[in-house]
Amino acid sequence: MSHTELILASASPRRKMLLEAAGLDFDIVESGIEEVRREGENAPDFALRMAEEKALDVSVRCPDAIVLAADTIVECNGQILGKPADSAAACAMLTMLSGNMHTVVTAFAIARAGAIAESSPVTSRVTFRKLSADEIAAYVAGGDPLDKAGAYGIQSIGAGFIERVEGARDNVMGLPVREVLAALQRHGVAAARAAAS
Repeated sequence: MSHTELILASASPRRKMLLEAAGLDFDIVESGIEEVRREGENAPDFALRMAEEKALDVSVRCPDAIVLAADTIVECNGQILGKPADSAAACAMLTMLSGNMHTVVTAFAIARAGAIAESSPVTSRVTFRKLSADEIAAYVAGGDPLDKAGAYGIQSIGAGFIERVEGARDNVMGLPVREVLAALQRHGVAAARAAAS
């Protein structure tokens, strides 16, 4: 690990887990950015803007650190699906995803001293099998979908809904680890295991 402090500008337990698994040392500082899509904004642009705004928000407060932020957007049939507001919204999202292919865009941004150093959107494509109304109701009743874009988690029970993933699974979880590690290395942050070898 370099002497530069790394901050993850996200409270996502999945992003925390992925970074820890990659051997990175970091602190967590949440951004105060509200996720609001602009009219006509497509999924990659929306995800990228959100990631950059989150990174900048924290970077201004922690100017000596490298700040990593990310945002995940799900798009199906031209509709952008964020985190469901409630159980009814989660059921509606899962019904839309059932039997269909959708796109998952996770954008990441790295900021330092109040400026974006690097940012990029990464795309995966996910195909769901056909889901029954009972399956959807049972999954939503368990509460798992409510904090996840598109109302499912690939790392939990939601994995059983998936027929095929084109692209990285960790990107669907919320962080394209390979791309993020390469970008962090370009800005002086290396994973502890990589630095030790």
